[in-house]
Amino acid sequence: MTERPKQVHLAAHFPGVNSTTVWTDPRSRSQIDFSSFAALARTAERGLFDFFFLAEGLRLREHKGRIHDLDVVGRPESLTVLTALAAVTERLGLAGTVNATFNEPFELARRFASLDHLSAGRAAWNVVTTSDAFTGENFRRGGYLDRADRYTRAAEFLATARELWDSWTPEGRPRPFAHQGRHFAIEGEFTVPRSPQGHPVVIQAGDSPEGREFAASAADVIFTRHGTPEAGRAFYADVKGRLAKYGRDADDLKIMPGVTCVLGDTAAEAQEKAAEIRRKQVSPQNAILALEQVWGVDLSAYDPDGPLPDIDPDPESELVQGRVKIKDPSPSSRLGSSGGGPTAVAAKWRALSEAKGLSIRQTVIETTTRQSFIGTPDTVAAELAESVATEAADGFILVPHLTPGGLDEFVEKVVPLLQERGVYRTEYQGATLRSHLGLREPVWKG
Repeated sequence: MTERPKQVHLAAHFPGVNSTTVWTDPRSRSQIDFSSFAALARTAERGLFDFFFLAEGLRLREHKGRIHDLDVVGRPESLTVLTALAAVTERLGLAGTVNATFNEPFELARRFASLDHLSAGRAAWNVVTTSDAFTGENFRRGGYLDRADRYTRAAEFLATARELWDSWTPEGRPRPFAHQGRHFAIEGEFTVPRSPQGHPVVIQAGDSPEGREFAASAADVIFTRHGTPEAGRAFYADVKGRLAKYGRDADDLKIMPGVTCVLGDTAAEAQEKAAEIRRKQVSPQNAILALEQVWGVDLSAYDPDGPLPDIDPDPESELVQGRVKIKDPSPSSRLGSSGGGPTAVAAKWRALSEAKGLSIRQTVIETTTRQSFIGTPDTVAAELAESVATEAADGFILVPHLTPGGLDEFVEKVVPLLQERGVYRTEYQGATLRSHLGLREPVWKG
């Protein structure tokens, strides 16, 4: 009997605070109107995707004390949007990013359990943490958690949520709960019965050693990014290798990098389209902003189409990654760093710029490129299947540069080719997100 090839899992990402969306394209629509969310979700369901994934930030990104006006502004709260989407979709999983640093277990467990009931078992929680005071200023207790503490709180937060989800028996009987730990001390009765999946699916999106360990111990899916298949295979082997000590099998955790996809009738056309998209994503303003995040000084006088600054970074500055100042960025930093702070990043950028004769803008484009699949539909389908077959990933979370129509071409042209290869479903086999992902229902811990 011929062995069934490894199946490709797919999900759709609706970016939150980002520089992914090409705002200048007339096809780019509102990031606030419900019609945009509904249109992208329906496309994903038509493509038989596992889930629709909403990103979210808890504070608008600022630059020099001003809102960075190239970002999304005014995004509605994720769980509210997902609950509305449950009414206009039937099988598609619904995943929301919600912060474990600035929320409380009882309330968040209740909201995700409610979404799981209202969607008949399609809810997922992307657990994220925050270690910066900048975000903390939006919350009553203010301040921030040390980086060493944010995962300990998140681990206890998730464990507490699971205690709450398990406080109702599978037969529908509530039981009192009590949790005493370092971060939380709560007791009472949970208000929502055990959900259709047992627990909502848990997604984690960290690449640090602490993040990898947290994912291996507690997550169902990892949302990650890696620039090459080799880096993906190394990450895959590392994280899957951590599962056994937690009594878990390789299939208990799905690794799904965030990727972009650009299609053309020929390889040359696809490459040309991809280059144009990157030029639009890294606008002159965004290029200078990325540079200032490394150099730590005002570089607004520099020409983004000119050479890199001939000055060194401020030795007292810290590298800015998103909203967080950090001294030792991880290898997967979107700034393309291999560690060592702003001086090391600047040296790496200079070497690249000089070797290839790149401008500021071209350097930023090259060092911040997300893993991409670029080519004809047949080539892209083959590369997706090969990546899964060679254990660089279990599937992919597609991040379109346009919303809500950015996945239409992929669903129309690539999905049928994956189906022809026998690596992708031709219909949903189950009703819950766990069934789409091939995950076991969690054992009730009574």
